[in-house]
Amino acid sequence: MAAKRADAEKVEAYTRALLEAARSEGRANADLVQWQHAQKFTPEVLETLAAMQREDDLSLVEEVAKYYKELLDSQDATVSVTVTTAVPMDDDLRAKVRAKAEKDLDAPVYLVERIDPAIIGGIMLEVRGKRYDASVRAQLANIRKTLSSSFIEGEER
Repeated sequence: MAAKRADAEKVEAYTRALLEAARSEGRANADLVQWQHAQKFTPEVLETLAAMQREDDLSLVEEVAKYYKELLDSQDATVSVTVTTAVPMDDDLRAKVRAKAEKDLDAPVYLVERIDPAIIGGIMLEVRGKRYDASVRAQLANIRKTLSSSFIEGEER
């Protein structure tokens, strides 16, 4: 019951913030129409829009949509590969990752680079909806899992 109340409070807070902003700009009805369509957006579209907002690039939405259509129409064979590292990649590592991905995928690759210090080290790749995790964080989790399944309350199995 508390979770439902918390959700209701979040809904009200989001709604009031959206309505206040829309009213101040004189576009409350237009924002309602947009909001009703927002539920149709895929997570990738929402994530891309959020990234564009963080970078103050929302003015590029129309150009991105146009280029997206051009790439789609041209049946571009380039594969987007998201690479997550704990620190920025240097040019040498970037070239090696691209070359390996292009060889494995037998296609040209566009690298999307992300930095996430929480992975501690190593690399994570996401391609065509699959994740390949060779991060230090994942390796530590696997070691922890192996050790915990080998020992029960300090006794070896």
